[in-house]
Amino acid sequence: MAHSHDRHGHGPTYAADRRYLTAALVLLLAFLLAEVVVAVLSGSLALLSDAGHMLADVGAIALALVAARLALRPATGTWTFGMQRVEILSAAVNGVTLLVVSVIVAVEAVRRLVHPPDVAGWPIVLTALAGCLVNVVVAWMLARADRRSLNVEGAYQHVLTDLYGFIGTLVAGVVVIATGWTRADPIASLVVVALMLYAAWGLLRDSGRVLLEAAPADTDVAAMRAHLLEVAHVREVHDLHVWTVTSSLPALSAHVVVDEGCFADGHAPQILDEIQRCLAGHFDVEHSTFQLEPPGHADHEAGAHV
Repeated sequence: MAHSHDRHGHGPTYAADRRYLTAALVLLLAFLLAEVVVAVLSGSLALLSDAGHMLADVGAIALALVAARLALRPATGTWTFGMQRVEILSAAVNGVTLLVVSVIVAVEAVRRLVHPPDVAGWPIVLTALAGCLVNVVVAWMLARADRRSLNVEGAYQHVLTDLYGFIGTLVAGVVVIATGWTRADPIASLVVVALMLYAAWGLLRDSGRVLLEAAPADTDVAAMRAHLLEVAHVREVHDLHVWTVTSSLPALSAHVVVDEGCFADGHAPQILDEIQRCLAGHFDVEHSTFQLEPPGHADHEAGAHV
């Protein structure tokens, strides 16, 4: 039996991520309060939907900060991997909040398409311009964080879709000023809904793969098996499992059948080293567990379970 792992030195990365996330959170909170006031005074659903999405952004970033801090806790007791996977839960919650907000906004947008209210154009345009600027700055901050973390990526996707939403709101405000066609406002809201649904699907898909312990999306399990079989003295690989503990931390376990003589002549440790070098070099898997078996052992185990 052999086990190899590398925690990838997440500490400094998470420390930098927390600085960017905190700065983004403060900036978004300040703008959120101002946008809600303008949305209520102008009667704009597009601005209110953007505010609702920005509230989800604030919650997403706050959750990402908590998750980043928890992920730094060392492995202790029954938490053998620490709390690293909490960032995946954070990404899943971000995806769900995007879904909930998109449904609420879509229902109100359809209602306003049927019964369009009066909407003031200039407050929409000015607020949308300010929103675009704020979200560009926040997106730049989050882009500098480690987006290999699904936790950070979830917060980034929230902000990015908010930026697109403000662009749509800006266009709607210009249309209202130029033509007086107030239905442009709920139509812009539906565009924001489509963007939120797209981002939510990506987050839920990726976090779901991790939580259900599927192999990483970019991993070819058949190629892994083929590489292991190319190692000298390896006859068979079975019970091969590949999953992701958390972002950028794939893991693997397998039973490896090797020549009988490898146990007698003490060659087994060299085979284990070669297998682990193969995985780290070709597939960037640093956390692996192998059980070496002599020929016929797998058949014996199968018979024992019948």
